[in-house]
Amino acid sequence: MEFLTFSPENHCLSELLDGSDGDEEEILVCGEDLELNPFDGLPYSSRYYRLMKEREELPIWREKCTFMETLLHNQIVIVSGDAKTGKSSQVPQWCAEHCLALQPRGAVVCTQVLPRAAVALALRVADQMELGVGHEVGYCLPFESCCAPDTILRYCTDEMLQREMMSTPLLSCYSVIVLDDVHQRTVATDALLGLLKGVLAARAELRLVLLTAPHMCSALQGFCGSAPVLRVRGRHRAQAVFSCSPHGDPFLPALRLLLEIHHARERGDIVLFLASEQEIEKAYQMIRQEQPNLNPDLGELIPIPLYPTKQDLTPKLIQNKQKCCQKYRRKVLLTTSSGEPLIWTKNVTFVIDVGVETRKVYNPRIRADSVLTQPISQSQAEVHKQILGMSPSGKIFCLYPEEFTHKEMKAEIPAKVQESNLISLVLFLKRMDIAGFAHCDFISSPAPESLMQALEDLDYLAALDNDGNLSEFGIIMSEFPLDPQLSKSLLASCEFECVDEMLTIAAMVTAPSCFLPAPPGTEEIARSRWRRFSHPAGDHCTLINVFNAFRAASAGPTRTGKLSREQWCCECFLSCSALSMAEMIRAELVEIMKRIELPISEPDFGSEANLLSIKKALLSGYFMHIARDVDGSGNYLMLTHKQVAQLHPFSSYCNTRRIPEWVLFHEFSISEGNSIRVVSEISPHLFAELVPQYYFSNLPPSESKDILQEVINHLAPVSATKEEQKTASDSKENEEFPQTPTEQRCVIQ
Repeated sequence: MEFLTFSPENHCLSELLDGSDGDEEEILVCGEDLELNPFDGLPYSSRYYRLMKEREELPIWREKCTFMETLLHNQIVIVSGDAKTGKSSQVPQWCAEHCLALQPRGAVVCTQVLPRAAVALALRVADQMELGVGHEVGYCLPFESCCAPDTILRYCTDEMLQREMMSTPLLSCYSVIVLDDVHQRTVATDALLGLLKGVLAARAELRLVLLTAPHMCSALQGFCGSAPVLRVRGRHRAQAVFSCSPHGDPFLPALRLLLEIHHARERGDIVLFLASEQEIEKAYQMIRQEQPNLNPDLGELIPIPLYPTKQDLTPKLIQNKQKCCQKYRRKVLLTTSSGEPLIWTKNVTFVIDVGVETRKVYNPRIRADSVLTQPISQSQAEVHKQILGMSPSGKIFCLYPEEFTHKEMKAEIPAKVQESNLISLVLFLKRMDIAGFAHCDFISSPAPESLMQALEDLDYLAALDNDGNLSEFGIIMSEFPLDPQLSKSLLASCEFECVDEMLTIAAMVTAPSCFLPAPPGTEEIARSRWRRFSHPAGDHCTLINVFNAFRAASAGPTRTGKLSREQWCCECFLSCSALSMAEMIRAELVEIMKRIELPISEPDFGSEANLLSIKKALLSGYFMHIARDVDGSGNYLMLTHKQVAQLHPFSSYCNTRRIPEWVLFHEFSISEGNSIRVVSEISPHLFAELVPQYYFSNLPPSESKDILQEVINHLAPVSATKEEQKTASDSKENEEFPQTPTEQRCVIQ
């Protein structure tokens, strides 16, 4: 996961998306009466007034007076607006103006579903308000913060505001909370909606603003008790062109249509909605390959991939400005339906919509995501049309028949709480229960089976006590912005004295994959480069090797600076931004460990004892992620169910062609090619030693379970003998050194 920073490459990307040349001169307005910025007391420049004219042209602007009046007299305000009407950038600024009159003056926080959207909005809004990013306007993301104590307007992800509620449940530093893209129905946004109802009841002065698409307006009104609604419409209605018949695979027809539009010489940027992020990458590469064959008189075709989750794959755009000024540049924004918040360009004239998307739907019975390709919803199709609301001649090309909209598309996308793994949500709600928020009212009920499975898994991880409340161990787990299983492994590493190595593993599996797909014809070269980092213990230790090599390359005498870092990664077919992100995550985890006073052991990577400790720590959290090769050919049968999967191609075992029998894996998803990712070999004896007995007894009957049962039966007499010896030793020790009642031992279950 990569976030926008103040690098020249990111400035170039912003220029392309904004459609400006970036060379505007900054001139202060001269005159006797200079208008001062109320937020920093400095006079406005001429650029501020130029941007103000652009803001006043946005459809949302004519609602400003009505909004300010409504916000003054109501705790909850719903802004129902078409896409790209300016509500995400303007409404938070108006809320900041509202706070100027308050005593004491509070801050404004605006949540976003996508981290990159939060950063892009913070940069744009700071520019419009003529304030500094990281000072009066800032952003806060997982493992990255660009804010100051006096920040007035803060953009953050919905998950970050959720985590902030754990330490300050009433969010007392904020006077206005803005939840953006409520219609995306993420787990964190739905949870915030429910919990903020209790916060509003406790703080009468607090204001909550909900920004949503029109189709969800009535549901929000019912949920919020008939809150006032402001409706904002786009200026123009796009012309829709439908296909005569459905396409089996609309990917190639979409690219052909893209080139047809370009050859027709009609001016305007193009947005292409594809089914998945894999298709975004594929389309980007194909357009780049086609560029030399295009007629230069048509202008330059610039593909810009906008990945909703894989931010590290966005390319570095380096343009020759003198060359760019001489010919027309047409931007092609490649994204998926969930990446719509990332689109912000003034000149979009064409939209191509394939009408399908890839969704992950969690199956609690097998503890895995199923990757499904489904039709988009009618509401998503409408949002795609609304992107053209600022273009008087906009056209949307729907690569499906019009009747497909009514027969195959659902009215709305399902809420994520009905399709996701809820273990992190349940851990968060248990933590909020301690703070006095025992009830969370959801606008859509979470899937009951997923809730029960989440509670069961938290119990297996020792995060709950006998009464079903959060245990002391569970409270510590909730401090980490990680998957609960990974948090458990990290805490277990304190007991097994391999914290340094486990911190690296946690950072590497939380960041995006560091292994980049090799370009055609270079696959064998990439495999040979990756083989340098392979570790016989498996992928987890291989990731440690990659991370350590990356840091060594960065710190070497001949590898100074960012350019050398990127060059090293390029030579090794690794993602520099993913590894940089892993560095940031690791540093943040170290700070959390220090803050809650957990021990950090000295690095000892490579020794036999250390490797065994790493596997013990991993098993402490991932004992539910075990598989066995049933036929010696790499067909792994899950221990918890009868799904079969193969090793992911990026696994180090694929490079060494060694197939271990028993493995622990980090991730498994059901798709066309079922695969388990980040895999390490384990022994049945180690599993039998560390697995909670009540979890093992609940496993379904299988040959693998029978094998493990034999191992447990073999270990039982040995364990009984050791326990007798330990009991006798402890009794003797207690006679010599009796413990006082205040002495306690911290045992990781």
